Amino acid sequence: MKPTLKPGLRHSFSYTVPENKTVPYTFPESPLLAAMPKVFATGFMIVLMEWTCAQLLEPHLEVGEGSLGTHVDVSHTAATPPGMTVTVEAELTAVNGRKLVFKVRAHDGLDMIGEGRHERAVVNWDRFNARVAQKARAAADLVG
Repeated sequence: MKPTLKPGLRHSFSYTVPENKTVPYTFPESPLLAAMPKVFATGFMIVLMEWTCAQLLEPHLEVGEGSLGTHVDVSHTAATPPGMTVTVEAELTAVNGRKLVFKVRAHDGLDMIGEGRHERAVVNWDRFNARVAQKARAAADLVG
């Protein structure tokens, strides 16, 4: 991490919601979910918040570093139909070693649709990918 990574950094990102980011598309194999209204899905809103936080971090990370979401505590309080643009605002509120805390808010131009807190951890991609590969091998050994 670069020394420029400090609390108070802010970033916003806007995204126009396509139909395939609505609830029925989260698990189309589920008849229950497939029958739900075509509104921006909570899971996709959370990933949009994570994406915005990752964009905020990118210029402040060293080569080979990235970040992963580790905790989400957000509300989703208003429905957004496809075609509307959601803007997420993220503010880095704390840096505790490699643990980062963000305040996040999402608005669709008419309503505040979600807000809360998100945590991320800065990781070295090579080490992280090696651990994931080791876990995959261990899982294969359990099955095989």
